[in-house]
Amino acid sequence: SVHSAATVILLRDAGRGMEVFLMRRHRGQSFMGGAHVFPGGRVDEGDRARGLERFVVMPGGVSLPELLREPALADSDALGVYIAAIRETFEEAGILLARGDGIGAFAADDDAERERLTRLRTGLHDGTITMAGLAEETGILYDTGMLTPYSHWTTPDVETKRFDTRFFIAAVPEGQVPSHDNLEMTDSLWIRPAEALARHGRGELLLMPPTLTTMTELSGFSGIDEAVSFARRRFIFPILPQASVVDNGFCVLLPHDPDYCIEEYKQPVRPGEISRVVMREGVWMTEAP
Repeated sequence: SVHSAATVILLRDAGRGMEVFLMRRHRGQSFMGGAHVFPGGRVDEGDRARGLERFVVMPGGVSLPELLREPALADSDALGVYIAAIRETFEEAGILLARGDGIGAFAADDDAERERLTRLRTGLHDGTITMAGLAEETGILYDTGMLTPYSHWTTPDVETKRFDTRFFIAAVPEGQVPSHDNLEMTDSLWIRPAEALARHGRGELLLMPPTLTTMTELSGFSGIDEAVSFARRRFIFPILPQASVVDNGFCVLLPHDPDYCIEEYKQPVRPGEISRVVMREGVWMTEAP
């Protein structure tokens, strides 16, 4: 079965250009163990809980399915995707995409607030605190407008664990500082996309095809504003990578690749654009055929 999931590409504008927040998954994890990833995870039943809407801020006059640019999606499913994106970003990275009177505490740097933050993150992770409970206790509202839909990936059917994942981009709110959770993640860093690609190429960090493709796209932007305006303009289609063999090497084709042939997902060819990720000497590399 395929689980709905959400991933958040956290961005900040640094002196040397835009940086992306990456975390390394625990080596022992069955899915993408040891890889550097963006925060994210599966949509839980609680993310669609009735009544959560009262803790959610939405841009005026737009429903959540429309905001997600999937108007045919059920309201509860769209809510689940947004809440999962915000919850996982807080659980895994300690960043809360929210506003309201209580949000200042999440940017405070005294020990008492840090301890409280850790307790809330751990409680969410353990299931002892709900997203409604977190909002009630802290006086915050989850802000869907901070998340811009970016892409939509489905795990290929060659994998046993499969996810239907919406990717968002979000600027880190002012004053908040991310930190990895030490549970599922063992390490984290801010890095410019070009630097991440160079380190991946040298085998110093591992980027899986969706992360690698995203990083390659992000490396073309000068800053957050440019990345967000690109995301707002782009046509988002579901990407189901197709496993293939090219030059005796393993490869995944994206829906706009000339050789892609899963009819339901196929997209028009876009010449000159990256459309495949090929394994070269043990390292994934993006290519335009």
